[in-house]
Amino acid sequence: MAIATFAAGCFKSVEAAFRLIPGVIDTEVGYTGGHVRGVTQEQFSLGDTGHMESVRINFDPAQVTYEELLNAFWALHDPTQSDPHGPYSGPQYRAAIFVHDEEQERAAILSRIRREQSGRYDGPLVTEILPAGEFWRAEEWQQQYFEKRGFALVCRA
Repeated sequence: MAIATFAAGCFKSVEAAFRLIPGVIDTEVGYTGGHVRGVTQEQFSLGDTGHMESVRINFDPAQVTYEELLNAFWALHDPTQSDPHGPYSGPQYRAAIFVHDEEQERAAILSRIRREQSGRYDGPLVTEILPAGEFWRAEEWQQQYFEKRGFALVCRA
């Protein structure tokens, strides 16, 4: 088992997309990257905790590689947009790859360089690559949000 952590705007849809990938064993949504310990949704919503809405992914590297998860992550957001990100406004919705070790850091940097050199984007990439720190699990009602509400999730690969 291995862990990956990504932030790409609202964590509910990002979590749902990652849960569709074979080899992803489990996911949880929460807050990371900030300075407030034990952050709650109410605190986070104020936008001054430094945290980002994030998804922590437990995956089986024999079934899905970290690089494949990175590819999915880049497809889930506009890496040229920082604030607001999509329909959400505020620094708490910026995008980041939170790396758990040197191998993930190298892979994240290489994946970012490949995208920067692809010519696909009009502006500079602002998605951050940061060391994974403390992860504060969001409230239970936010975990697997769409599945709990009976939404059918379909992968259109």
